[in-house]
Amino acid sequence: MSKRKNIFTEALEAKFQEQTRRNFLKESFMGLGGLALGGLLGSCETGSKGSSSLFDTGNPLMVKAPHFAPKARSVIYIHMAGAPSQLELFDYKPELQKLNGLDCPQSLLEGKKFAFIRGVPKMLGPQAKFSQHGESRAWISNYLPHLQSVADEITFLKSVTTDQFNHAPAQLLMQTGSARLGRPSMGSWVTYGLGTENADLPGFVVLTSGGANPDAGKSVWGSGFLPSVYQGVQCRSAGDPILFLNDPEGVNRDLRRASIDAINKVNQQQFEEYGDPETLSRISQYEMAYRMQISVPEVMNINDEPEYIHEMYGTQPGKAAFANNALLARKLVEKGVRFVQLFDWGWDTHGTSLDGSIDVGLINKCRQSDKAVTALLLDLKQRGLLDETLVVWGGEFGRTPMAENREGKPNAFKGRDHHAEAFTMWMAGGGIKKGYTYGETDEIGYSAISGKITPHDIQATILNQLGFDHEKLTYEFQGRPFRLTDVEGNVIKEILG
Repeated sequence: MSKRKNIFTEALEAKFQEQTRRNFLKESFMGLGGLALGGLLGSCETGSKGSSSLFDTGNPLMVKAPHFAPKARSVIYIHMAGAPSQLELFDYKPELQKLNGLDCPQSLLEGKKFAFIRGVPKMLGPQAKFSQHGESRAWISNYLPHLQSVADEITFLKSVTTDQFNHAPAQLLMQTGSARLGRPSMGSWVTYGLGTENADLPGFVVLTSGGANPDAGKSVWGSGFLPSVYQGVQCRSAGDPILFLNDPEGVNRDLRRASIDAINKVNQQQFEEYGDPETLSRISQYEMAYRMQISVPEVMNINDEPEYIHEMYGTQPGKAAFANNALLARKLVEKGVRFVQLFDWGWDTHGTSLDGSIDVGLINKCRQSDKAVTALLLDLKQRGLLDETLVVWGGEFGRTPMAENREGKPNAFKGRDHHAEAFTMWMAGGGIKKGYTYGETDEIGYSAISGKITPHDIQATILNQLGFDHEKLTYEFQGRPFRLTDVEGNVIKEILG
């Protein structure tokens, strides 16, 4: 095979020695799984050469040191796309119940923007039953009975705000630091700053559930103007974990190795000539694709997990489900993946149908995720991983204390409109205080009245736990340094352990 490999390599190099990298890629073995994976792992041309010395070694995914000693080694970010209602889950407001069914006061409507509220809506009291749990006496509703058991592991952030009230821009702001397209996602910034601890796996993995991608699409895990090697790699919890992972018929592993060696030799020549870091990204992607053929099927297989783990999470091997993704998140951070992003679609409870109502649709979404989220925290803890893994849970905005009201006609089902002025998120592990509640909203959950938090504050805190000064983790683009938190953001020091 070695003789065949040499002949193959020499022929390729001779044929394309005088051609540009772009022409070479057009004419080379585009049908190979390695090339397909290369495109999958990073198909976005950034058009920027950047100026970072991180590329001087020739390996953009090498392990790098943060600015200071980190509290967390990895992050699992659980984004409930559509925005869960904080008023049915964590922000207990008995005063709101007293107003149930009454006309909404004009003071809550004047000068405000809503997605669907028209006319004068009715106030909507909490549909869930609340109780306090753990030594921290945290308020958690009966919609999340399993999470109640781990209340003392969690810090609740009750006063999160945003300036976006539509899903796509709000998701972009939460995940990229900007409501506009084109900025790198949080996971991309983390892998840019830290590299990956496992050379056989991506540093940033994305898992989706709920039957659809977030409203903002794949841009919420894109690399923006960072080299595309840092964008999230979307995996699947059912079927082949990544498309084109296997070699096509007639191509064995040795032949793939030979083709990648030839491709990367030309890429290296192009990098030495033009200095574009995107070329190094391509080299890394081809190498990663080759190694992932062995490592990904193993780590993405949950069939071999013991029965008690399946019972703990409520997993169903072979199906695409949130519970499977939660278990995979534990397996991935256990293998050294830096940033695991779980997106679960379907939390948009407008009340336009029974499935989208507060009292039925939201309950069903909680049933699909509550057991698995709780199991994830317990599983990480029993393996000694929770202290070094920061788990973040939340949506892109909150829900109004008044019922949705379209065109002056109340909906047949109970629903709440988008609300930017107050919602709840939570964090656990990774150096965050245990059993703590930060921030407060007014008596009906309409506005934050203390401890106001923005998406940039959330981002600054996550980076801080990973050992970064968010103001110094920058990338030169279009003549100026950019950062995840734009020109804002403060670390929420009160919640640090």
